[in-house]
Amino acid sequence: MTAAGCAVAPPAPEPAPPQVPAVATTAPSIVPADPRTAPPVPEPSAPLLPPVAAPSSGLVPAAFSELPGWQADDHASALKAFQQGCSVLAAREAWRNICQAARKLGGASAAVARRFFETEFQVYRALNDDGAEQGLITGYYEPLLHGSRKPSARYRFPLYGVPEDLLVVDLGELYPDLKGLRLRGRLDGRRVVPYYSRAQIERKEAPLNAKVLYWVDDPIELFFLQVQGSGQIRLDTGERVRIGYGDQNGHPYRSIGRFLIDRGELGLEQASMQGIKAWAQRNPDKLAAVLHHNASYVFFRELAADLPGPLGALGVALSAGRSLAVDPRYIPLGAPVFLATTWPSTKRPLERLMMAQDTGSAIRGGVRGDYFWGYGEQAGAQAGRMQQSGRLWVLVPLGLAPHTLLRR
Repeated sequence: MTAAGCAVAPPAPEPAPPQVPAVATTAPSIVPADPRTAPPVPEPSAPLLPPVAAPSSGLVPAAFSELPGWQADDHASALKAFQQGCSVLAAREAWRNICQAARKLGGASAAVARRFFETEFQVYRALNDDGAEQGLITGYYEPLLHGSRKPSARYRFPLYGVPEDLLVVDLGELYPDLKGLRLRGRLDGRRVVPYYSRAQIERKEAPLNAKVLYWVDDPIELFFLQVQGSGQIRLDTGERVRIGYGDQNGHPYRSIGRFLIDRGELGLEQASMQGIKAWAQRNPDKLAAVLHHNASYVFFRELAADLPGPLGALGVALSAGRSLAVDPRYIPLGAPVFLATTWPSTKRPLERLMMAQDTGSAIRGGVRGDYFWGYGEQAGAQAGRMQQSGRLWVLVPLGLAPHTLLRR
């Protein structure tokens, strides 16, 4: 999701994001246009605007015959998800013709849809920077929380809208090498400094200039809502509302699963989303310190209740089992992506054509994906267990070079 929707960071060694500088430094946090794909933040002693090296393309020509399970997939379902993405892509010149062709097919059969993908697209195999074909595939979902419009003894944890004093600067306008990156911070006199951390916000140490959209009853569920990026809230009035990613404080995401493992609180096999929630129920007195390990904090906005699903970074409603979060520096946002992995905690093949419709702060690299499982407890159970190895192939419209579609 526009942010959000990122899966629980795997408990294996923490990928990439370095520690955020202390708030006292004058160097604000730097994140990309979609904060879920946050690049490394400089150490306090580093220059404010260090050079950013663009990743290599990581896409090499391939063939449909390489795709395991291609023939067995439900291409009609994949076409429907691609048509959904065309509500945004059709406005972009590179995608206009292919979207027009897709729309003409309407509700095509699986056979017709498969011919469409095979005749209108070229296949590219995704690689990591080191040339590896295998990467990590995780999962995410849309959770349901319980809340109220008013605080009470039960509903006492605030869900904030975007703060009015959150400063966002598009660095690409001044520094072409930083295209796609935005700086987030706040003004302290004439200085731009990092925005308040999770600990400062939750301890009420910061004069947060933000509206409370709703009050919820569970701090760990609120935390995982921020990890996922969007969700629904069942209010005490019986009404159900949908909220989505609004913005982020600029601090990079840090895995609390990894933190709990390092402290000896959980074993590697226990550090799933479900395992962390169970630990939180047993250790309410320790929870705040663990949550504050992740300085990243997500702010929300209200969404239309009649949306068919949460909004992804592409700007369209995500499709359960067909939407994938990717690193848009390596895989074009909106492109069809064939995924070959296994079902959560099994060796049973999971092979299907997905749509790259979302991004995530832990989703970094050429072969890295976050599988959207949909809404509710069952989807959450699958997402929380999904830490599989997988491969990716990208479908690019004929006549277009992959690098022209990438976000750099």
